This record gives sequence, structure tokens and C-alpha cells, in this order.
Amino acid sequence: MSEIAAVILAAGKGTRMKSKLPKILHPICHRPMIERVLDAVSKTGISRAVVVVGFGGDKIKSHLEGKSFGSMKIEFVDQTEQLGTGHAVMQTEKFFNGFTGKILVTCGDTPLLKSETLKKFVEDSQNSSASVMTTDLDDATGYGRVIRDQDGSFAKIVEHKDANESERAIREINAGVYCFDSRKLFDALKKITNQNAQGEYYLPDTLAILKSEGESISCIKISDSNETLGINSRKQLADAEKIMYQWKNLELMDSGVTVSDPDSTFIDPEVEIGIDTTILPGTIIEGNSKIGEDCVIGAYIYIQDSIVENGVKMGPFVHLRPGTRIESEVKIGNFVEVKNSTIGKESKLPHLQYIGDTDMGSRVNVGCGTVTCNYDGKKKYRTKIGDDVFIGCNSNLVAPVEIENGAYLAAGGTITKNVPADNLAIARARQVNFENWNDRRK
Repeated sequence: MSEIAAVILAAGKGTRMKSKLPKILHPICHRPMIERVLDAVSKTGISRAVVVVGFGGDKIKSHLEGKSFGSMKIEFVDQTEQLGTGHAVMQTEKFFNGFTGKILVTCGDTPLLKSETLKKFVEDSQNSSASVMTTDLDDATGYGRVIRDQDGSFAKIVEHKDANESERAIREINAGVYCFDSRKLFDALKKITNQNAQGEYYLPDTLAILKSEGESISCIKISDSNETLGINSRKQLADAEKIMYQWKNLELMDSGVTVSDPDSTFIDPEVEIGIDTTILPGTIIEGNSKIGEDCVIGAYIYIQDSIVENGVKMGPFVHLRPGTRIESEVKIGNFVEVKNSTIGKESKLPHLQYIGDTDMGSRVNVGCGTVTCNYDGKKKYRTKIGDDVFIGCNSNLVAPVEIENGAYLAAGGTITKNVPADNLAIARARQVNFENWNDRRK
């Protein structure tokens, strides 16, 4: 294939979002939509992308600075006046002096576009001077309509505001994704005008110009119109997020994972889950979390950037915060929070525990109400618990502290000193009973 670069259009204000945050930084499934677009583009093999920014450009640049999208290099250009998609692409010409390959143009607010769809689109565009991605919509309000000649070839694209009644009846729409021969693109951009209802320079007008000059134009239709959804409002953001979660749940079920109630299960696209694991209702799994095989997760579990190994049983009402590793065959009951900790093999956290900044060994039994006290108001400290430790109910382990292998902590203790191996630790005041207390209290 020809060498390919990308232009990402991300200068819009997104006024319907009613937000101080630039539209493309709004997250979908816990990741900003611009990151999802750049990730999809990078997976096509494209090594260079120019992002056109406008409103909130400094925030966008700052957010993306230092982030990696495979080997793809990210560059930025400012569109100081938003005068249309054609005008936006004009701003990138200086980046492509001497470049003779293809340029993929897509939008920063279409986070549902899959990398495999973009890759096939680019491949199918190789023999054309320009290509446009299209799809069919039942309700095409607001979208540019694709007008074809009698033989089915491309004729032109008419924006919704400029379309007449018969043109608005057409269901095939412009999905806003293009692939151009770079030299022909910038030549055509010099010939477009802003003589239209919005007074803007439309990028699709370059297609009609190239066609009039005898160049080959391809319309490449995709079947799943959901991929082309642009995000312009909070409602559209919610709709897109729902679709992405549905896709993930279907992918997991097809790969051998049981998802008991997909409508109430929210799993990010990056999450990995092994076969024969069951995900119960009300579960949220975020980020780069990994769940092993033969686990039962749920109900009402919240997992963030954590690793859960094979055979773990967990729930209901458990929160795993970032940096947590749950090793194989661990059992975690209800109302348990674990943060930045490792829980060793076959250990048990039956209910009502907070375990933070802890390195726990294997076969540890943690009693109800146990808390690792990891913060002194200024710094956080770690707790180390060895293998085969028994921790009685309502124990407080004040870090930094180490409980060695086989130690036994009596219920109700506040442990502030290290406990040697196989020792019994009792850390509570001696009980005193006062006679006739009721009479004295009165």
C-alpha cells in the first residue's frame, strides 16, 4: 500500500455538550473519545497523525502530551477560526510538503469507529484518488446525503441544510471519513468556496471537484451505522457508551464468558476475561483490568485497573481499586474494599474489610471488620502479612507493620508492632465490669 498519514478533525466547540471541557476530552467507557479515535487510527498501521484543534486546544495538547498510541507520531495544528471541515484540513498542508502518499481524514468525536473498519476502508481506497465512507440511516437529519449517478457511481455530497426535499429523502449518508491522494487533496482544497447555507468550506466539496477533473471517487459503505455516530451532546455520549458496552458483552459471551445480565453489566473494551468466568448483574470493570478463568464476579462489583487470577469468587458489593492483584482461589465476600494490594492464593476476606497498601500471603483468614490503617495524615504506609495468618474480627493493623507466617491476632486488637511467626498477639484493654451501673447512672 501507499504510505498513509492521518488528519484528525478536533477543533469543534461542542456547544451542545454545555461543558467547560473540550468535547473530545469527554470520556466514553472511562477513556476520552479522542484517545479512542487515535487508538483505532494507530492500529491501522498509520505512523503519523495531525490533530486539528481549536476550542480548548491547549487542554487537548496537554492531555495528549506524552501518551502513546503504538508507534504513531502525534502533531497538532490550530484552526483559530472554525470555518468548516475543508478549512480545517487546509491548515495541515504545511505538514505534508513532499508527502506523496494517502491521507486518512476522520473526526475526533467518532469514538465507535473500529480499527478493523478503518483498516479495510484504507485498503479499499488504494486505487481511488479519493474515497468516502458511507452508511445508511433511517433518520439522516443533520447528515450530508450521498448523491449517486444512474450507474451508482459517486456524483456529489449535499449537506442537510443545502439539500432539497428529494435529496433529504436519501438514506445513504456521509460518515465523515475520507481517504485522499495527498497531492490531489490540497489542489482541490484551493478550489472550494463557502457559497452554501452555513458559509463554510466543506471538505466533501473536494470530491465533486476531483470527479469533475476525471479523478476516480469511491463510496465505501459500511453495514453497521453505529460505528459512524458522532458525539455532539450528552445524550449522544450516553447512547454511544451503551453501544460500546453492548459490543464488549457480546464479544465476551462469544469467547466463553457468561454475562448473566448484559443490560446491567458495564465492562470497558480494554478489559480481558478468561473462559468459564461468570459475571453477575450490576458489575463494572474498568480500564486495563484482567480477570482469569473460572471466576465468579458479582453481583454489584466495581473493579478498577486490577488483576484477578483464576478461580476467584467475589461478591456481592466489592470494590477493587487500582493496583490490586487478587491471586488464584481467593474468596472475597460482601462489603469489602481492596486498594493497591496483593491478596495471596486461597486467602479469605469474607466481609466488611478495608485492605489498603497491603502485601498479603497465602491462606490468610481475615476476620469481619478488619482494617489496615495505612494513612497517618501525611504519608501512606504498607502492611505486610505472611502466609497462614489468622486475623480475628475487628482488628486494626496500623502500618507500617508486619505480621509474620502463622501468626494469630486475637479479635478486637489494634496492632501497632510487628508480630513474629507463630505468635499470638492480643492488643486490647482488660475487661472491667462495674456493679449496679444502672442504678448509679440514674
